[in-house]
Amino acid sequence: MRTAICLQGVDSPGVFEANVTEIERLRYDTLWLTDSSLHTRNCWSYLTLAARATSRLRLGTAVTNPVTRHPGVTAAAAATIAEISGGRFTLGIGAGDRPLLAVGHKPARLADLAASISAVRDLWAGSHVTMSAGGFAFDDAHYRFSPVEFDIPVWISATGPKTLELAGRVADGVILLAGLHPDGIKFALEHIDRGAAAAGRDRRPEVTVFAYGAIDDADPDAAFAAAKSIAAWFPQTSPVYCEIAGLSPDLVAAVRQAYAGGEFQEAAKAADLLPPSFVRRMALAGDSASAVEHIRTLASLGIDSMTVFPLGPARMPTARLFQDCVARALGGSSDDRD
Repeated sequence: MRTAICLQGVDSPGVFEANVTEIERLRYDTLWLTDSSLHTRNCWSYLTLAARATSRLRLGTAVTNPVTRHPGVTAAAAATIAEISGGRFTLGIGAGDRPLLAVGHKPARLADLAASISAVRDLWAGSHVTMSAGGFAFDDAHYRFSPVEFDIPVWISATGPKTLELAGRVADGVILLAGLHPDGIKFALEHIDRGAAAAGRDRRPEVTVFAYGAIDDADPDAAFAAAKSIAAWFPQTSPVYCEIAGLSPDLVAAVRQAYAGGEFQEAAKAADLLPPSFVRRMALAGDSASAVEHIRTLASLGIDSMTVFPLGPARMPTARLFQDCVARALGGSSDDRD
């Protein structure tokens, strides 16, 4: 099972470059960067820094969307990073999330997300594109520089059933935001498989499960405190996983009322309403032993990779411990992972 890490552009450029250098040294396979409107530094600028600071690490957006950036602009930006990195770029795209509210937008409709992916791929192929979708349009749009020489995979960030099925139909990979509860992961994989089967594909696209949270052997309570805010994201954005994990409808409603806003870090107060058992089902929220248990469970479900999304003030310590936990969970060392 491969490993990846997702960062937000919250550090200064110098600190970010140092962290990226260490991430490559830790033998992560992929570095994802969030594209989060006003809440972080510009992901495309930081992807350029990462491309220059590394030689092996695969890079990607996790994720951009067709609302805050026109898909034509995204296509050119992705092609540029692919060229700078020597073909090490993956375009991660989704409908958009809570941060869109801060700039006066709502997440894209599923049809618009699908149309944006089709248009981006056509532009990369050197085609002339004319089309109209709900939030964007193209009129004989085409590159005025050489078509993309690198294969750029498109991964869809998916949580709900319809988006999961779209990803199964058209994506090269799926960024799965479903918590870490095995029944929730099985539910998501079934919908990806359903989409793949509907499109006549002989197997599902690659899947990486995002594992938000923190790992701290010296202070597991601190790790729990850093991780708990992401648990409140699920009642607000994808309550189906709350139902699967046994959370009561009344509690889901209470969390939704307490957290109506932007980034999940703003949900800490709402997360206080949630039982610790639910937080631990949805996130890395404790010591290495609990992380190892999650990794073994997910590996048994046949996912292709796990992406750690470190939360709290000790993000790089979590990044280091996560690789050790993978080695313990799967056997061997972090240098000989499959």
